[in-house]
Amino acid sequence: MAAQQDQPAMQNRNESEKTMAVTATAPWKQLLLSALESNSHLRHSSFFQLATIGSDGRPSNRTVVFRGFVERSDKIQINTDSRTRKTEELKQCSFAEICWYFTDSWEQFRINGRVDVIDGSDPDPVKLELREKSWFASSIKSRLQYLGPNPGLPCLTEQHPSELFLDPSSGPVAAFCLLVLDPEQVDYLNLKSSQRTIFTIGQRVNGENSWNSESINP
Repeated sequence: MAAQQDQPAMQNRNESEKTMAVTATAPWKQLLLSALESNSHLRHSSFFQLATIGSDGRPSNRTVVFRGFVERSDKIQINTDSRTRKTEELKQCSFAEICWYFTDSWEQFRINGRVDVIDGSDPDPVKLELREKSWFASSIKSRLQYLGPNPGLPCLTEQHPSELFLDPSSGPVAAFCLLVLDPEQVDYLNLKSSQRTIFTIGQRVNGENSWNSESINP
């Protein structure tokens, strides 16, 4: 009798195991790389929205540019001006979420986690090196933006960006800041195949990170 009573529970557990997988790597990363590749002919495919939490508790959103992954990781890099509101918001609350939609393949990635704000005052030499690499990986035109007036303040001058000068060999200016988002959950939606998967990071018994994936209704 006891075995018969336990049978439904065993069946439910087996069904759950069919929809959930555990892996030490980030399975969503390959999906994202494939989406970037298939949409590479679209200039806006490297743009996504980054939402933070404002000091008043309200959401704050803007469009930013994908600057690649930190080498040998799934951490996402974003360049920004240290004088912008989002850097202050992230210093107060490091949680943020990305919403990235690829118009050609009809795929959406919602990626949330914590953001590390790396500016010139960071005491970690490894992080400073990462910031410097991101600086030199940017175009001169992009770097010149950080020499402009303070973002968000009233315009007091008519100085044109073409009037600014920057030595291409010089390192990051004080206003340049690197944001590194460390994903904790990824909500993947494919509208063409009506597929939706939630990827969540966890830890194994030995303390190593692992990713759980579960298929859910779109």
